[in-house]
Amino acid sequence: MIAHDGKKADLLAFATFNRGSLERCHLVATRSTGELLRHRVGLQVECLESGPLGGDVQIAARVVEGEVDAVIFIVDPLDSHPHDPDIRTLLRICNVRDVPLATNIASADMLISSPMLREQVGQAV
Repeated sequence: MIAHDGKKADLLAFATFNRGSLERCHLVATRSTGELLRHRVGLQVECLESGPLGGDVQIAARVVEGEVDAVIFIVDPLDSHPHDPDIRTLLRICNVRDVPLATNIASADMLISSPMLREQVGQAV
């Protein structure tokens, strides 16, 4: 789970509403997003590095290794990000590996309610 700074409040609202479903998953997140999910929503989250310090690439590597079943990355399309190449790498890897990818709350809602995700509960999201 990842959210740009301008979208963290949206992700927190989504996670709070879907806490029951999310707590059955092994959650992996970039550092600041993961810490917010831990402290504000009460979810167990494995935190990697923050996005600008390589966290997006770490998650992409896990996608390549088959350790991630879905990615929720709430992007802020109206803001520029210095680590944009890392972001594009993660998005490309999800597409190459055919891993479901939600980049806004509407697609995250669809993803979390999908039968595919329910079958794979316990895997990394």
